Amino acid sequence: MPSPRRTIEGRPLGSSGGSSVPGSPAHGAGGGRFEFQSLLSCRAGADPACARLRASDSPVHRRGSFPLASAGPAQAAPALPPEEDRMNLNPSFLGIALRSLLAIDLWLSKKLGVCAGESSAWGSVRPLMKLLEISGHGIPWLLGTLYCMLRSDSWAGREVLMNLLFALLLDLLMVAVIKGLVRRRRPAHNQMDMFFTVSVDKYSFPSGHATRAALVSRFILKHLVLAIPLRVLVVLWAFVLGLSRVMLGRHNVTDVAFGFFLGYMLYSIVDYCWLSPHNVPVLFVLWNHQ
Repeated sequence: MPSPRRTIEGRPLGSSGGSSVPGSPAHGAGGGRFEFQSLLSCRAGADPACARLRASDSPVHRRGSFPLASAGPAQAAPALPPEEDRMNLNPSFLGIALRSLLAIDLWLSKKLGVCAGESSAWGSVRPLMKLLEISGHGIPWLLGTLYCMLRSDSWAGREVLMNLLFALLLDLLMVAVIKGLVRRRRPAHNQMDMFFTVSVDKYSFPSGHATRAALVSRFILKHLVLAIPLRVLVVLWAFVLGLSRVMLGRHNVTDVAFGFFLGYMLYSIVDYCWLSPHNVPVLFVLWNHQ
């Protein structure tokens, strides 16, 4: 009599597909062996569907804490934003301070622009402010310095005037370079009716008039012997000229403040590179031949 233990994968030979009666010895032995072999095949990775089913039944994955390894790109973790975006979301104290100072600068410049137009609060003073604007323009100072150089008959006077011309040219060059690099627009309430403008004059930072006022006033106070009232008048002229730039709406307050600082530093450069017959004799020799 054939033994019921002759099985293939736990089933008796000749059975049509696992129709043994539950509770019978064949069912207990064969079914247990079949379940044991299925469990081994699942652990060995033979059945991927079983592995996915067993992973999904895990209490960790049931809560959706960790995505499955076989999950598609749609279930991937969201990518972190770029570093610059994360910095914008958390700005530094320096950035907040600079933005606050810029807002104060724009507000104060608009409040002080009382001569920006004829209909402004001090619109009647606008012609006087424009006349003061011409007094600090670069062209009158260049032409006046050249004329005095040609009319001078002393070596000391020519030396001073030549260095003044060098300072004015250096001022024009530095202001044009900084304006071209920064490219800060002039205030919105400004009227572009300035005296003799060039391409870089559409930019605001720094104020060329304030730079020139600080440079020329320091040059005059250093190399001209003036009485105390005249010295006070020179300083007052430089201060009022810088203030008029804001009142006319030409510049913001920071443009004028940096212009004063730049003009002060430019004179230090001119004083360090002072031109004289000892270090640049060629200029003075050519001038003497003329």
